[in-house]
Amino acid sequence: MNGVARFNHHGVWAIYKFEMGRTLRTLLQSIATPVITTSLYFVVFGSAIGGRMANVDGVPYGAFIVPGLIMLAVLTESLSNASFAIYLPKFTGTIYELLSAPLSPFEIVLAYVGAATTKSLLLGLLILATARLFVPLEIAHPVWMLAFLLLTAVAFCLFGFVLGIWANGWEQLQFVPMLVITPLTFLGGSFYSINMLPPTWQTVALFNPVVYLVSGFRWSFFDKGDVAVGVSLAFVSGFLAVCLLMVWWIFRSGYRLKT
Repeated sequence: MNGVARFNHHGVWAIYKFEMGRTLRTLLQSIATPVITTSLYFVVFGSAIGGRMANVDGVPYGAFIVPGLIMLAVLTESLSNASFAIYLPKFTGTIYELLSAPLSPFEIVLAYVGAATTKSLLLGLLILATARLFVPLEIAHPVWMLAFLLLTAVAFCLFGFVLGIWANGWEQLQFVPMLVITPLTFLGGSFYSINMLPPTWQTVALFNPVVYLVSGFRWSFFDKGDVAVGVSLAFVSGFLAVCLLMVWWIFRSGYRLKT
């Protein structure tokens, strides 16, 4: 009305509900497998190895690795869920129907990224609940914990959306999550503090973007991090802004959408 497009909440809800329904249909793969895998990490690293290690920055090792394990799962699943969700219509050819539907680019991104973010948040909270079964855990800044979790999930779901559009095959779709993000997460202080590294390697570690994500998230738990919390928050916000710009450019240029 009056030249102002109305928000198509029915279309957004239809896509969101379909994506969430797909998760329920593959519940074992989508939720149970990451939670079981993380539980094994707690058994091996938290109990078997952690019992033989001294505290890290005054925090028992079993509790210390909790934020890193949650971040590892959230980063990986955010990328995988969002990239697969938008790549599947490309693979089947139904993306042209999606693009011709009365949905704006904002509404399309909101539906797909919103569903992927919901899955990642649920997974992160489930892993947090699982962690409490293995180690005593207190969260120093629960609001900031949720804020970091939400910002990280949204940013990497947007990045996964870009990845799904960029990928020309299933191999490319799996390349970044498996061969780039997972190694960076393991080397980004998920299982240790970078302050434990020699000075030269501490400097090298600061070039790993995951260090800032894990550090900020760990600060929300224990009030301690490898880098200043303001720097971590600025990095997450900046990465989110870059992903938004990439998504905007994709729809503006039609990159790998219309060909």
